[in-house]
Amino acid sequence: MGLLSSTRLDKLEDLFLHELEDLYDAETRLTKALPLMMGAATNPRLKMAFEQHLRETEGHITRLERIFEMINRKPERETCAAMKGLISEADDAISARGNDDVRDAALIASAQRVEHYEMAGYGTLRTFAKTLGMHEAATLLQQTLDEEEATDKKLTEIAVSIVNPRAEMA
Repeated sequence: MGLLSSTRLDKLEDLFLHELEDLYDAETRLTKALPLMMGAATNPRLKMAFEQHLRETEGHITRLERIFEMINRKPERETCAAMKGLISEADDAISARGNDDVRDAALIASAQRVEHYEMAGYGTLRTFAKTLGMHEAATLLQQTLDEEEATDKKLTEIAVSIVNPRAEMA
């Protein structure tokens, strides 16, 4: 949401819907980027992590669609400028030339930026849902937040134990 946006935010429900649409767009965009990241990765564990996260992301979209149903709204996307930018940075890592291990380190760095953005978004939306008494939605959002955090930890483990030491030796 830009500072000069024409979006009206009169109630917390308005902000909840706006953020839900933003995350729906972010996750949809990510389903297009993850296969490219998987294709660019050379480390087998990193490829597998991207593949698993793609499957999880598809589940995240399904959960968001369930929340849209709960609030009697058709799933709609609000352009997520932040995710567009994060994916653009990931595209730089995907198309970079050079040492494979250093490129894998760049892919992990890009993926973790995405994870941290998503964790912030899901944590905020979950808190809004709790405030609004939307307990089932809050539970679904927490499930996704837990998966995002697990992915971040897995990427850190791959980076620290394998990719970064190899990249440092390049």
